[in-house]
Amino acid sequence: MIQRCHKWRQKRKQYIDQARQTPDEIERERLLQAAEHYGRMVNAEQGKIDSSRDSKEKAAAEKAIAEAEANNTADKEDEEESPFPDFITNLN
Repeated sequence: MIQRCHKWRQKRKQYIDQARQTPDEIERERLLQAAEHYGRMVNAEQGKIDSSRDSKEKAAAEKAIAEAEANNTADKEDEEESPFPDFITNLN
């Protein structure tokens, strides 16, 4: 599914690039419509991919994000609580 989606994205990009280079307005419109068609196909396929993901993967990803955020806040709190080093406080 992911490979098919990737192929469609490439095809869509190819049609858009061709449309930019085509001087004929009718041909440009045809190419843009084909690109739009591939864009809709990609969106539908991406929706299927997202909905088929295992709930365990989603839960694990959310847990990892929460842990990373907790670690970042803990690091910031440690930095705020630590006293200034001696070389900053003993400037006299």
